[in-house]
Formats: sequence, C-alpha cells, structure tokens
Amino acid sequence: MRVALLGFLLVFLISASESEKHYTLTIKVDNIKSVKGIMEISVYKDPAKFPKVGQTYRMARVKVEGHTVSYTFEHLESDDYAIALFHDVNSNKVCDKNFFGIPTESYGFSNNFKPLLSAPEFEDCDFELSWDRSLTIHLIH
Repeated sequence: MRVALLGFLLVFLISASESEKHYTLTIKVDNIKSVKGIMEISVYKDPAKFPKVGQTYRMARVKVEGHTVSYTFEHLESDDYAIALFHDVNSNKVCDKNFFGIPTESYGFSNNFKPLLSAPEFEDCDFELSWDRSLTIHLIH
C-alpha cells in the first residue's frame, strides 16, 4: 500500500512540475537604420488584444545602441504568442503615425509579417512557445 501511495505521489509531482514549465523568448531586431532612441517590444498572448497599445502581456523598452537589438523575455508559460514592435526614434513612447494612420517610425511583427493596408491579425503573427526560442524580426521602414 505504501509503495502504491509513493508511486502515485511521485507521478503527481512529476506531472505537476511538467505543467509548470517556463521558457525564454529572445527577440533580435535587425535592419535598424538610426542608432538612437528606444526599441519597444510587445508580447501578446490574447488574440483580442493584438496589437492594441497598452494591452500587452509583456513589454520591454531597449535602448538602441547599434544596428541590432536583442532582448530576452523570461519565465513565459507554454502558449501561442505574437510580437509587435517599433523603433521609437524620438523616445516619446508612441509609435508616431502620419495623417492616414501609417507609422512614420520603423516597426515589425513576429513571422516578419508585412501588413498591406491595416494592422495584422494575431493569426498572421502567432507562434508556439513550448521550448526556449529565439526569433529575428526585420524592421519595416
């Protein structure tokens, strides 16, 4: 009886630790033309919130000191995510846009999705995170 109870407890503990696994996600941004300002990298996991400002799951602002920028998000659970980012050249914490709503600052999305006439959908940019991953996103100018 004790052996069966210990076996059950061991299986429970192993399965509990497996379901609580967390991963890292490294985002590398390249194609940066102007070495100044901030790169704002936003992680989304709720399709209804993508790519809405202020509704990110995680967000980082990284000083641009070269023609590439990298940032690692840690402790992310296994799920589907999408990335939206922009190069805030003037460091005003806003992706500046023209009269028509088209960004005047460089931007990018996971899967290197290039939107045509409007912001992409979550499904255009989503990817699975179930292991430590590294993604490269090319800025769109």
